[in-house]
Amino acid sequence: MNSLLRPCLLCLLLAAVVTSLSSAAESALPTTFGSGVFGWDSLAVKLTGNGQRRDVVDLPTATLRRFESHVTTLNAGLMSHAPHKHPQEEFIILKEGTLDVHINGQVQRTGAGSILFFASNDMHNVTNVGNKPATYLVFNLRTGATPAADAPAAAAAAAPGKLPSRVFHWDKLAAKPTPKGARREIVNSPTTSCANLEGQITTLRAGEMPHAAHTHPDEELVVVKEGLMEATIDGVAKRGGPGSIFFFGSNSIHGMQNVGDTEATYYVFRIITDATPKPPAKQT
Repeated sequence: MNSLLRPCLLCLLLAAVVTSLSSAAESALPTTFGSGVFGWDSLAVKLTGNGQRRDVVDLPTATLRRFESHVTTLNAGLMSHAPHKHPQEEFIILKEGTLDVHINGQVQRTGAGSILFFASNDMHNVTNVGNKPATYLVFNLRTGATPAADAPAAAAAAAPGKLPSRVFHWDKLAAKPTPKGARREIVNSPTTSCANLEGQITTLRAGEMPHAAHTHPDEELVVVKEGLMEATIDGVAKRGGPGSIFFFGSNSIHGMQNVGDTEATYYVFRIITDATPKPPAKQT
């Protein structure tokens, strides 16, 4: 063989090996997200121009075309970004701090524990008006019903029966006693993108479980506000304190328990989309 051709053949062989390894690595990456626990202390902190950011997940799930979550810490006196809009729906849980919430030109001030919901294509942003950093958890939902980017704002569309952009102020969420603690209702409504979004806040006494391990077709998101909760997913138990996120995928076997020595409070959101499987028919 011509000695001049040998290096070229070697290069081709090396390129083929590299391509094969790269393809294998890509195929090993997850393409959808099932269920998981994101402990607050395990979320890596990245510095940004206006504070900090913790990335959580950005993948499709069994019922969501895209589920993106991150945590923002916004320095005092700064805004998240200029008012903007996007087709996916977004909700935020304010972990700590005080924010001015801008929705379609209107401003509301709210404090820790509050929930913000931004409907599809409504203009929004937040500004930290406190004297210390504000930290909030962000969840973006894209479904098969999410409109195109050039669709009119949810407020302009005024779709009857759909959840509009709004602020759920912590101090206005009434706590109702339950046999195991207390419950605060947030919302139970269709949205522009979701067939239904149900949210509530549970307070659970030490040692209690809200219910036995179970499954359901809709996907469920839990955020710990106070205390120490343990989530068991398909037989595997993991714990999380304030700021931790539990995600229970469609039909995943899951349960929770307050494993601390004080009351635990956590947010629960159940999400039904166009892709959520129908529950099995009841036997008669």
